[in-house]
Amino acid sequence: MASSEQPCYTLINFNMDVEPPNEMTLKNDIENGDTKTRTEALKKLIYMILNGEKFPGLLMSVIRFLLPMTDHTIKKLLLIFWEIVPKTHPDGKLLQEMILVCDAYRKDLQHPNEFIRGSTLRFLCKLKEPELLEPLMPAIRLCLEHRHSYVRRNAVMAIFTIYKNFDFLIPDAPELIHTFLEQEQDASCKRNAFMMLIHVDQDRALDYLSTCIDQITSFGDILQLVIVELVYKVCHANPSERARFIRCIYNLLQSSSPAVRYEAAGTLVTLSSAPTAIKAAASCYIDLIIKESDNNVKLIVLDRLVALREDSAHEKVLQELVMDILRVLSSSDLEVRRKTLDLAMDLVSSRNVEEMVLVLKKEVSKTHNVGEHEDTGKYRQLLVRTLHSCSVKFPDVAAQVIPLLMEFLSDTNELAAADVLVFVREAIQRFEQLKPLIVTKLLEVFASIRTVKIHRAALWILGEYCTTSDEIQSLMNEIRNSLGEIPIVDDEMRKAAGEDTEEESVVISSQKRQLTEMGTYATQSALSAAAPKKEEETRPPLRSFLMDGDFFVGASLATVLTKLALRFIELNKNPKQQNSFLAEAMLIMATVIHLGKSGLAKNNITDDDLDRIAMCLRVVADRHSLMSDVFTRDCRNSLQTLILTKQTEEKEQQKGSDKKLVSVQADDPINFLQLMAKTDNGGTEDQLTMSLSLATMGTTGKKELHDISASKLSKVTQLTGFSDPVYAEAYININQYDIVLDVLIVNQTADTLQACSLELATLGDLKLVEKPQPMTLAPHDFCNIKANVKVASTENGIIFGNIVYDVSGAVNDRNVVVLNDIHIDIMDYIIPAHCTDQEFRSMWAEFEWENKVTVNTNITDLHDYLKHVLKSTNMKCLTPEKAISGECGFMAANLYARSIFGEDALANVSIEKPASATPETPVSGHIRIRAKSQGMALSLGDKINLSQKKDAGSKA
Repeated sequence: MASSEQPCYTLINFNMDVEPPNEMTLKNDIENGDTKTRTEALKKLIYMILNGEKFPGLLMSVIRFLLPMTDHTIKKLLLIFWEIVPKTHPDGKLLQEMILVCDAYRKDLQHPNEFIRGSTLRFLCKLKEPELLEPLMPAIRLCLEHRHSYVRRNAVMAIFTIYKNFDFLIPDAPELIHTFLEQEQDASCKRNAFMMLIHVDQDRALDYLSTCIDQITSFGDILQLVIVELVYKVCHANPSERARFIRCIYNLLQSSSPAVRYEAAGTLVTLSSAPTAIKAAASCYIDLIIKESDNNVKLIVLDRLVALREDSAHEKVLQELVMDILRVLSSSDLEVRRKTLDLAMDLVSSRNVEEMVLVLKKEVSKTHNVGEHEDTGKYRQLLVRTLHSCSVKFPDVAAQVIPLLMEFLSDTNELAAADVLVFVREAIQRFEQLKPLIVTKLLEVFASIRTVKIHRAALWILGEYCTTSDEIQSLMNEIRNSLGEIPIVDDEMRKAAGEDTEEESVVISSQKRQLTEMGTYATQSALSAAAPKKEEETRPPLRSFLMDGDFFVGASLATVLTKLALRFIELNKNPKQQNSFLAEAMLIMATVIHLGKSGLAKNNITDDDLDRIAMCLRVVADRHSLMSDVFTRDCRNSLQTLILTKQTEEKEQQKGSDKKLVSVQADDPINFLQLMAKTDNGGTEDQLTMSLSLATMGTTGKKELHDISASKLSKVTQLTGFSDPVYAEAYININQYDIVLDVLIVNQTADTLQACSLELATLGDLKLVEKPQPMTLAPHDFCNIKANVKVASTENGIIFGNIVYDVSGAVNDRNVVVLNDIHIDIMDYIIPAHCTDQEFRSMWAEFEWENKVTVNTNITDLHDYLKHVLKSTNMKCLTPEKAISGECGFMAANLYARSIFGEDALANVSIEKPASATPETPVSGHIRIRAKSQGMALSLGDKINLSQKKDAGSKA
């Protein structure tokens, strides 16, 4: 049985597989057909009326042959038929035939079947003609006493709707429903009755609530939700009532229904700012997150907690619940965990940071015990970043965190290990007292690193921060162990030759005779095919990387050795030890070059790496003071500049995203209307100008008026021409996942337009939610029709359609006015966002769709073109301003944006202007766009192409 809130016509599915029949065919089927034929004819009739057709001649046939039938399917179809069929003459008077219909439904309201009664009551909620409702009122009243709850609850809704639209038909409805509510036992009936009293007579609703306020916890959840709604409305309208009902809300926090607890917690926060109330609401939210299985619900409730934190008055209360919030990490969804960690990081204080670190340590250990899942590595990365933030925010816990994070360096997951090294690099630079601990732990785990990128980064950190003789010697020993025997080429050739000899002897000695099935002898070797590969697996890590042809790590090794050598000769003044150390460093560099040119490695050394190693050899040999300063001091200063720049960017982002901005300063003047100067005519001074200023000014408070293009008028799209019989224009309002089209339709003729309907269709990832209802327009009249369109992804979409109408009194076919297309701008769904360099490179390698756009513009300045691209695409430039500042013949910058649907968009701008070019020469180059979906990449490329053409046209 359908619920009372569900429209009855959703039970019917209309299918038209054949051509629409004419009026005579339908009339014959209705009058002479059997039950099945009549049912199909009525379905077709309803379908055609919904599409604008009119069959006034069939009205009496339906009344005579279908209305008296007892078949339930036909009765359900008739409810839809009488809802959509015209019931009045063009002059607005009720059709005479509707008296017969009214009598039939009076009998249905007295029918012994409860479904027929309930369906009829639901149908009466949709009637807008008081002449039809008036004779039915006694029967509707009697339905309140029916034995079945389905009839009673629909009777309440029918009385509610009738009283709201035509209160003169049942003036005592509030008193009647209040009496009904006191005697009713069914939860759904009580909910409908209580909801009616809330909207029509709040005093009676409060009287009833006062009598049963101690029994609220025993009510059903649907009634409890309505009670929460009433308390919210009453307490906001009359704050003095808060003390009376706040205990009721506290009790509903213990409800068995998650929906009731969620609404009660939200209401409690709005009613009271007391710490106990905030703590109770926050605890309720946390409990809901932990117990709820739906990840979408978890995210919604987490957003409520984040909104609570944004109020500075509630932040201290939430800080006491940090450990409870961390219980949400038991969820398996990565987005839930990310939001939880961000919220906990915002709330953590010096009092509970140690407890939080212990919890995060346990979570880290859990990721080692769980198999390598797709999200396991990402979750581990989140934990590392959170521990990093804790150490930066509270340096006292860094000593506890560093040993734990160092264990990640030997992990095969590069995401977590790379974040650990970023943290180590920042910590060792900012906290001088932690340097010995970090260097010691890094030397301990150095030999266990198995990833080339992590090995190279760890080698750079050690080379930069090993500043004592003992640390330098320890690092040198680790490098020797990681390289193995040197020279590498001679050692590899010697091992290869020794392995061949040994292998031959093993083959000879391992052969033994075996008897086959045919009785002959056969020999078999004990060697396996994988035996020669064992030597590759036992190679030291650094030698293994070099043998694989990755000589970039060799260039990094040369830089580290140069720093160690120059620093060693400053610390140790013994010439013999100096020469010995420098000779060993130069031998390692030379053997790397030799290996790169020997052909033993999988790839030969590149020219860039060769030049880098050769330069380091020259620096070590010359020992020039200028180069010594560059390697031992300037590198450290560059790192300090990089860290300070990133900290500045993070502060700016936090300031830009901070919602706790003060819109009114403490020293701003307060304007009292009573104290304003009086004008000669008795009014206050310049009221008209002030009103216009408030209506046209933005939130900046400046006195100048904004351009009209910045207002809502800029979003109005003309759909028809001014000379068309029907003029139409649409205001497009985009609200996240919805597009609301507010279409103004003007009848420019002297005729009455009947069944004037707006027919829309979409192209792209758009979906029309509901079809707009037909309207009747008087001569030179106008109306507004709203249509909702759902958006599912960030792609360019097109909405097209036409306006169809009939002219009153005309006998010709329907008239059609074709509408202009409405193009949905992708920029309405793209917002600037920020990501780290590592995340950008990871997404760039992962995304498979690329769109290369050639620069075609007449902008002559590189910086102006970059600003133009950023403005037209809503993207953010990730490249620091210092890196692209100054005058140069070329520019490269990375851009990033994210859609409201969570889709990432990357772009790389590579533009140039040769030095030989004239000042009028336009910028040239290309823009590469990468996205996870093809539509995102193509749409963003089209937007850039379109903006270039517009710019060229405007400046021509």
